[in-house]
Amino acid sequence: MFSAREPLAELSLLAAKEVAALGAAGYETAAEVLDHLPKRYEDRRRFDLFPNQAGATPVCLRGSVVDATRRGFGRRSFYEAVVMDGSGGVFGSGKITCRWFNMPFIHKWVATGHDVVVYGKVKEQQGRLIIDHPEFEVLDEGREGESIHLERIVPIYRNVSGIPQRRLREIMFLFLKQCDPETLAAPFEVDGGGPRAEAMREAHFPESLEGAEQSRRRFALEEFFALQLNVVWRRSRYLERPGRVLGRKTALLKAFYESLPFDLTGAQKRSVHEIVADMREGRPMNRLLQGDVGSGKTFVAMAAMLLAVDSDCQAALMAPTQILAEQHFLTFRKWLEPIGVRVALRTANRDEGSHLELEGKPQIVIGTHALLYDDSLFEDLGLVVIDEQHKFGVSQRAALIGRGTVPDVLVMTATPIPRTLTMTIYGDLDVSVLDEKPPGRGKLVTALRKGAKQTDVNKFVKEQLEKGRQAYLVYPLVEESESLKVESATEAHEKWKKRLSKYEVGLLHGKLPPEEKEGVMRRFRDGEIDALVSTTVIEVGVDVPNATVMILHHAERFGLAQIHQLRGRIGRGGHTGYCVLLTDGRSAEAMEKLQVLEETSDGFEIAEADLRLRGPGDVLGTMQSGLSDLRFPEFLADTALLREARSLAEQVLREEPSLGGRHVKLRPLITDVELPLD
Repeated sequence: MFSAREPLAELSLLAAKEVAALGAAGYETAAEVLDHLPKRYEDRRRFDLFPNQAGATPVCLRGSVVDATRRGFGRRSFYEAVVMDGSGGVFGSGKITCRWFNMPFIHKWVATGHDVVVYGKVKEQQGRLIIDHPEFEVLDEGREGESIHLERIVPIYRNVSGIPQRRLREIMFLFLKQCDPETLAAPFEVDGGGPRAEAMREAHFPESLEGAEQSRRRFALEEFFALQLNVVWRRSRYLERPGRVLGRKTALLKAFYESLPFDLTGAQKRSVHEIVADMREGRPMNRLLQGDVGSGKTFVAMAAMLLAVDSDCQAALMAPTQILAEQHFLTFRKWLEPIGVRVALRTANRDEGSHLELEGKPQIVIGTHALLYDDSLFEDLGLVVIDEQHKFGVSQRAALIGRGTVPDVLVMTATPIPRTLTMTIYGDLDVSVLDEKPPGRGKLVTALRKGAKQTDVNKFVKEQLEKGRQAYLVYPLVEESESLKVESATEAHEKWKKRLSKYEVGLLHGKLPPEEKEGVMRRFRDGEIDALVSTTVIEVGVDVPNATVMILHHAERFGLAQIHQLRGRIGRGGHTGYCVLLTDGRSAEAMEKLQVLEETSDGFEIAEADLRLRGPGDVLGTMQSGLSDLRFPEFLADTALLREARSLAEQVLREEPSLGGRHVKLRPLITDVELPLD
């Protein structure tokens, strides 16, 4: 028996090339290797029947390779293996063709006569059932330890270069069998229903799928505890920082309220009250304002900024694009200049002040990242507002905040975020939610259309344009793709120019230069463009009240929350908005997903459904959210687990406050969790 913390090079179980391969993957000890948990499991006590037709659900098949050959030439070459089951087609098609493109080395692994297990989605092409790039494993009946590869629930791991799947499984089995279980314990043991070593064995070689799920949940709790420890520490340190007391004077806020020709919603008033309470505390505000497109975040931000101005300091709002910053500037100037507030705009291409700015420095400055580079702007920055904050990097946000002396911070997002993700990503912020829409908005109708005729779509768009409205025509891709049979925005633009020959049709996508993007969006806003062919670049865009139509092509390729964000671009005036979701209807899963949008307009309900159906990576963009390295993202929908992790983190820091500012090892020699001081 050996310690799981010994260097791999000292273990006789591994060949030198295996130690090198594991080292290249970042693993130096057995404990680290065992932390490489399965990505999924195959129940090899019984395999799926060879199917008779294509399907959206992956199948796991066992059979023999009866023919294998290379086909095609050059870049279009591929390796093809025909796999047949043992029934000769009695219980299904009996035959599946597996193909691997641009992987010539596959012929060294898969050859005629091999018994194999293959896993993947089956499609139909020219009368044949095909799995492209299946996961596979060649079975060798003569190998020792066959019992861990067949006739049981078998773990399937993410690839480690240089070590075949089968050998990796054997290594895991040997490590679990021979390492000292005490060396697999963690400094902070979580209540997982038994010792950690037992949970590790059940995670790798489960007796049941339910047992595997339970053990994975236990390790997810460990991981979320690590995240929450960081979040709780940051929050505690932030609350300890001395701040400034703002918001005692409310003369400008009252004048603003009295000047509005409408009343704020209950949610807006509640959020303003929460912000007022924060600003009056002797610590810096650190609040997230979360609400759907059109929920009125701008007016809440105005109220907060007026409190700062009334406290004799400046306020700044940073927006991700020039045109959005310009829109904010015009809105702020319209409402605040009459009550005597000096407003200025600073972008890379524009430097403009309100008519009152001659009286002194601007009291409110609105701009893009250009705010970060003008040293003459701020004398006493007391409040920082960041719009669509996920569009900025951490360093950009920190740079603007650093322009003031411990300023209050309000970050805003129009992306509805599920409660569990909010708890994980923004757990160090206080959260205000705008869950009501202001009155006066047009009705928004969402319609799902399966296999709609192009002529019918053309007719509907023309009818709306004839009424003087404008339309968004949205596509998932910028340019044509060889691998995806999906029409792109660039292709579609040429077609729509012919279909709508009497109208001006524009094109907008992320590959255009920034100045060109700004110009196209400005022309659309000003009514010079009638129909805009676009990608999702309009997701965070300007207010175009006259845009009432959105045709979303290949809707199955978008996420629910993303579509909801997109459709928030229409119906912003007093006219009815129409969002039409076009899909081929081939995927039952996609139809189920898209029907959610027909049934509800509640962004938070949609975000929860999106998290449940697609997972957090697609919902929020894991690279931006900081969740890219999570091993258990599927449990982010588990509210109870997140709360348990939060409670555990708070308890640990209460009992061991000296942990602050040090690296905390949560799993033996595996994960260092840094608790920063700022």
